Amino acid sequence: MPWPSRKRSQAAAEDKKKSETKQAKHESHEEEKSMQSAMESSKPAEKSSGKVVKKEASSGGQGSKQTYSHWLLKSEPESRFEKGADVKFSIEDLKAEPNQTACWDGIRNYQARNFMRDMKLGQEAFFYHSNCKDPGIVGITKIVKEFYPDHTQFDEKDPHYDSSSTKEKPKWSMVDVQFVRMTKRFIALSELKAHHQEHKESGGPLKNMLLFSRHRLSIQPLTKEEFEFILTLEEKPR
Repeated sequence: MPWPSRKRSQAAAEDKKKSETKQAKHESHEEEKSMQSAMESSKPAEKSSGKVVKKEASSGGQGSKQTYSHWLLKSEPESRFEKGADVKFSIEDLKAEPNQTACWDGIRNYQARNFMRDMKLGQEAFFYHSNCKDPGIVGITKIVKEFYPDHTQFDEKDPHYDSSSTKEKPKWSMVDVQFVRMTKRFIALSELKAHHQEHKESGGPLKNMLLFSRHRLSIQPLTKEEFEFILTLEEKPR
């Protein structure tokens, strides 16, 4: 699966309008009247709670619905060439971008794309160095622009060009991310895996972390509990 390509500064793209159709369900209740003897007591009618059930975002086919507000973004910190283009993009490259902001382009996996389309402004994501000697979490970014068409799908010279996608009906999206900070220390994949294995037995927060069940996904959602537990690892010795 291709990883994000070298990011380029983008002109303002057309904002997408997101609309949701909400359907209201009305239940009609009929009261039954019966002739009963004076010895029979009547029961008071139960009141509806009137609560509106909030629709949760899908977890991407994992069998249950889950709302996510944190993410893990994978990118390659070491040079690798696809069709003559270097797809390297490390956290240092992000820091070097104007305003330390870049578009997260080149995603060509439908599930990863759909997760990206669920991202909201201000949500935070771990920056994860992948496909390298020492994979792991190196920093934190935040979403500063929600999904819009990925320009690389239309560029025939780009390694992520998709001839089946059109500007009228673009298949692929990207978001803009901004550097927030480096993690206080490098959090290695091996360390995360050790906690994952332990939590599978103890029921800890990393027991279902997608990094170990869908490891090829370059964009992965994190629960609040997963994100917060990983943050606590910054304070612990390696």
